Amino acid sequence: MDHFEISGGNRLKGAVDISGAKNAALPILAASLLCEEEVVLRNVPRLRDIQAMLTLLQRLGVAYSWEDDGSLKLRVEDEMNCHAEYELVSKMRASVCVLGPLLAKRKRAQVAMPGGCAIGSRPVDLHVMAMEALGADSDLVNGDMMLRGKKLRGTEMFLGGAFGSSVTATANALMAATLAEGRTVIESAACEPEIADLCDFLNACGAQIGGHGTPRILIDGVASLKGCDHSVITDRIEAGTFMVAAAITNGELTLNGARLEHLIAVVDRLRRIGVNVERGEKGVVISSSRRLDPVDITTQPYPGFPTDLQAQVMALLCLGDGNSVITDKIFPDRFMHVAELNRMGASIRREGATVIVHGVKRLIGAPVMASDLRASAALILAGLIAKGTTKMSRAYHIDRGYERIEEKLAGVGADIRRVAE
Repeated sequence: MDHFEISGGNRLKGAVDISGAKNAALPILAASLLCEEEVVLRNVPRLRDIQAMLTLLQRLGVAYSWEDDGSLKLRVEDEMNCHAEYELVSKMRASVCVLGPLLAKRKRAQVAMPGGCAIGSRPVDLHVMAMEALGADSDLVNGDMMLRGKKLRGTEMFLGGAFGSSVTATANALMAATLAEGRTVIESAACEPEIADLCDFLNACGAQIGGHGTPRILIDGVASLKGCDHSVITDRIEAGTFMVAAAITNGELTLNGARLEHLIAVVDRLRRIGVNVERGEKGVVISSSRRLDPVDITTQPYPGFPTDLQAQVMALLCLGDGNSVITDKIFPDRFMHVAELNRMGASIRREGATVIVHGVKRLIGAPVMASDLRASAALILAGLIAKGTTKMSRAYHIDRGYERIEEKLAGVGADIRRVAE
């Protein structure tokens, strides 16, 4: 099991190319199940989660190949298998995105209850409710969601959950609705850029979807979908992580391909902390002063502050000049990184879904353990500025969502290396 060793204290400076968005690519990959023709996807990141989805799609009859130009080609060759087994689905929650496409195209779906990072409860009731609203029958058999629906029909549905709109439930609902008879209206739909990118892909394949990027999505069902050539949007969470990397090291980074319009809430908080964020010719330019002001942050559905950047910004605020308050309303239990940051000399106290971060003068390198994808990013960021060496075990977590992060950081001045065990 690989680990990272980071020697802190280096100021980052230079340019970083932001990769394609994992959270956009995964549902688009699942949507290839709907297509009658070949699909060509560009800007797909090479990640553990992407490979897990490709392995699942292969089991479901999809042939794929990586081309010399970096593009990914997919084509459905066999539609007999409709079972997404626990062996694969348990590794990654986004595997649940095959539910809607399988039901719509093959009229039945058997999908194991999903896994993923240990960041709190993420029920699938909204997914099943959406499929039932379209006319499917559902059951739970041996830990698998079983759905059948010979003829799906358009309907109106509300997808607001306990912690806001569900991104993956919205993706499943709209994918299933593309082949349903009539019009489907999704109210309280997720507005994330990744959902808009999925809709753009489906429309390029012949779907008729409008309103994406708003809480009300309209889908007029079509008889079939063809293929298309589509480029995945860049990853706003990776961009936000490198913004924090520049800020925490008092550095200056140009993030090529980063889209400022996808990070408005993050930019607002960073500027209040004292981070300079400017639009550049190729993306976004980040720099920071040495004084970091405390702020209050509450995670919310898009366009609010993303839960996927909560841990990274917490690492930054550990060095703030005062007390900051962070509340996670999306995943109230997503604080397993708190104890590890405190091992590095941070002063953080948790109270339910909220943590109070008391800024300290410095962090100290220490052995730490990653608990999930974004927590691992936070610990690497803390290691960049900590005095001494930080050893972060369970490097596989970071590989789920960041493409060659150690190479990108080293390329702008970080002292970081991957060590195989």
